[in-house]
Formats: sequence, C-alpha cells, structure tokens
Amino acid sequence: MPSDENDKAHEEVPSTQGDVEMEETDNPVQIVEASNPEEGGERAPPAAVNVEDVDAEADPVDEEERKSFASHLKSPIVTLVVGKEEPAVLKAHQEFLVRSPYFDDICKTFAEDESIPRSIDLPDEDIDAVGCFLEFLYTGEYFPRKLPGQRSLEHDPSVPAVDDSGIQLLKHARIYTLAQKWGVAALQTLSSSKIYCINSTVKGEIEYARYIYAHTAVDDTTIRAPVANFWATRSHTLRSEAEDEFKALCLEFPQFGFDILTRVLDDKLKRERNEKMHPSSASVRKRPRHGSGGV
Repeated sequence: MPSDENDKAHEEVPSTQGDVEMEETDNPVQIVEASNPEEGGERAPPAAVNVEDVDAEADPVDEEERKSFASHLKSPIVTLVVGKEEPAVLKAHQEFLVRSPYFDDICKTFAEDESIPRSIDLPDEDIDAVGCFLEFLYTGEYFPRKLPGQRSLEHDPSVPAVDDSGIQLLKHARIYTLAQKWGVAALQTLSSSKIYCINSTVKGEIEYARYIYAHTAVDDTTIRAPVANFWATRSHTLRSEAEDEFKALCLEFPQFGFDILTRVLDDKLKRERNEKMHPSSASVRKRPRHGSGGV
C-alpha cells in the first residue's frame, strides 16, 4: 500500500545499500534513498496529523462513557464473516463493536428484531485488517505497536526490516481505509502515523501509492498529499530504479501524475518568487561602462 523546494523539510542521511529509508527528523518522518544521499526526500504527515498526539487520541471511548472491561465482555457475541472464497469467522463482543458507528447502526437492528441472527458479512474485507481493527476496538492499539516516545514500531519477526514488497505499508494503509469506512477517526490517525515508521524500497512505495490512489477519495489529503510530495521530490531519481512501474502507475491513475506535476510546478513557482525577493549577489550584473578611445 514514500529538496529544499518541497513543502516538507529534507535532510541528508548516510546511505544504506540502495534501500529507501524513513529517518526521524524534526518533522515526523523522512524517507531517503541511500544510493543518492545528496537528494534526500521526505514523506512526512501533513500538519493536520500530529503524530505526537496519536497516543492521546487512540482510545475511542470518552472517559465519562467508560465502562468496566468485564461489563463489555458480558455483552452479546456478534459473528463477523470475513472474505469471500474462503471466509474466516471472527467473534466480537457487541459493546466493543458498537464503538464504530458503522457497526453500531447494524447492531441496533439486532435489538429491534431478536429473530435476526447476530452475524455480519464482510465479503470484501481483508482478514488481517479486520483483525487489527478489532484489536484496536478492544485495546486502543494494534500490533505492531508504537514504541513510547519514539517514531518506530515494536519488532515484528514475521516481516523483514526493509519493506521491499510494500506489504507493511499496505497493512497500515488497509487499516486506514477500513477505519475511514467504519467511522473510527482515532484509528485513522494511528494507522496513518505508523506508515511513517516503515523502511521501504522503491518497489514498496509503488505498491503503496497504487493502493492509496485506488482506495481513497481525491480530497483525502491526509493520506494522499504525503505520497504525492514524496514522489514529486524524488521521482527524478526513483524513476531510474522503477521507470516502467512509475510510468504504468501514472497511466493507471492520472490523478497521481497530476498531483506530482502540481507540486513540482508549485515548488518551481516558489523558487522563482524567492529569487525575486532575495536575489543572490552572483545574479547581480553591473551595467557595462562605455569608455571613449578604447579607454
């Protein structure tokens, strides 16, 4: 499912054998291509997403509405049938499930008509994403959890340190779109912040960008803007590693190419304005003096 001219600040970091890394800066996260450290780029969250506040926002239940954990476990069990060809059956307590407005509306029908089985079909959803969604409803987090005071995730031995295929980026992207669909804003914020903790390669970034532009709305700048900004600042170097894939992505999602071009042109305009407001001494030319008689 990542120049000084860009809207985000960029820093140079040491190379790491050709992978794309996300390094911590004063702004949330930086992704750097090691083979060209002099052209470091950043895919940082937009200003609206303050990663430092994610932990405070993670719990979807207000303090005044809080019930004991045991009381939630006494609530009716709801069956979730996830997937189409080989569906998986999950069980969830209704008191946790109704923290989502989407499921709250469905569960109200169970109370109105007790003859309706407490079962919900989710044929188009990803089992791992649904599992993480439920984990968040129960605990306010999901694995891998964010390490306290850091912009990194706890170690997951089942995945490589560098996301070459995009599977780790897609994991959090799917959770983001699921949280958006089912109305859990705190989970959207959390999953979005975890995306900036992933070390990835160009191939992984291609797959991530493809998912984002296929499954999010045009006006969803929270998730789309960092993708476009990243490629706008680094497309000239990353294309050499995945030119065919990059071209195919632009043809598949014209909005992706348009967003990148818009940012490139905006940056160019900003540079021109800055040069006019603060001309460098090297650009100042003296008026030629005309002498007489060759003097």
